[in-house]
Amino acid sequence: MMQTKLPVIFLETLMQQHPEQFSSILQNRQAWNVQIIYTQIDRDNNNEPQFTEYHFNTSNNYFYPASTVKMPIAFLALEKLNALHQPGVNAYTTMVTDSSAPQQTFVFTQPTAIDSRPTIANYIQQIFLVSDNDAFNRLYEFLGQKTILHQLQQKGYLDAIIRHRLQVSLTDEQNRHTNACSFYDTSGKKFWHQPAQYNDTPLPNLNVFLGKGYLSNGNLVNKPFNFSEKNRVYLQDLTHILRSVIFPESVPPQSRFNLTTADRQFLLHWMSAYPRESNYPNYDTTNYSDTYCKFLMYGSEKGPLPQNIRIFNKVGDAYGFLTDVAYIIDTQNKIEFMLSATISCNTKGIYNSDNYNYDSIGYPFMKNIGQLLYQYELTRKRAFVPNLSEFIFDYLKQ
Repeated sequence: MMQTKLPVIFLETLMQQHPEQFSSILQNRQAWNVQIIYTQIDRDNNNEPQFTEYHFNTSNNYFYPASTVKMPIAFLALEKLNALHQPGVNAYTTMVTDSSAPQQTFVFTQPTAIDSRPTIANYIQQIFLVSDNDAFNRLYEFLGQKTILHQLQQKGYLDAIIRHRLQVSLTDEQNRHTNACSFYDTSGKKFWHQPAQYNDTPLPNLNVFLGKGYLSNGNLVNKPFNFSEKNRVYLQDLTHILRSVIFPESVPPQSRFNLTTADRQFLLHWMSAYPRESNYPNYDTTNYSDTYCKFLMYGSEKGPLPQNIRIFNKVGDAYGFLTDVAYIIDTQNKIEFMLSATISCNTKGIYNSDNYNYDSIGYPFMKNIGQLLYQYELTRKRAFVPNLSEFIFDYLKQ
């Protein structure tokens, strides 16, 4: 059961108590498109969770979701594997991606994977450990644009639009085309082949133009930047998509992803694992510390995290937009909560510049709002202490 209170002044009141951290956030909430969803979780005597959402400035104002779109794509990829019912084809089967059209690329090997075999499992691990763009693109191609849009619609996320690859410059038409791919056993025997796909259905024009200018080939164009053919997923949908995997029984059956118990355990493990806890892929902890991709609570800090804190999340940052969607637990103090936040860190209104205010505005906000709600949760009275055992993993086993 979920109770939603709108409008809610709880978050605003809490932030007002710390003006040194949040006065600029409160004053610029509209200009910076600040949106927050804090979900309290209360257990009953059977450990069943109940949810109360508190919103701050949430709206249908567009923000670029950046890498947060990788989360539903990872869920959909596992769901598609289950729907295929192809003997031998699973998340750990070698998947070779072909090049089926101009501007497409192929993958025969994956150096970061065990035995250098590209697999859906390895791509999902990369997505949650370090937010790898190529890994997302390969799952986007495996699913196909039409399937992605249809499945999100069917699950009730009517405003969610994931229509393009990341960090590659392709036209709207080129993103409609997705690569052929094939699955092989370790001896090279082909299990199953998926032909190239094409989405021939109409796509919406979002009619979104932001800012006052953008850089194109190093030149300033004094016109708003066009996001009309970009991805779009609202913060509430991202929150509920995450919750549908963390707490499947808390959302309607049609809004759940068709995942096995093993799928869900796999996702929970890698959503909360640190880069140093992965052998394949293996990451240099100098560049990938525990706090990497953990914006809420830690911002841009680098270093180890306390053993009792685990964050199941997905972040995104691009075009000055910073977003994090998270379920946070403290196994020592027995607390849990969900927190989602987004902010635009582009005070100059110039896009494609790579000159955004992440360090001065975005990361401090993410750290401060995470710590604020964490400290509040430490003092919040609960009728029943949550049993968090299902979210505790042996991260040394792979």
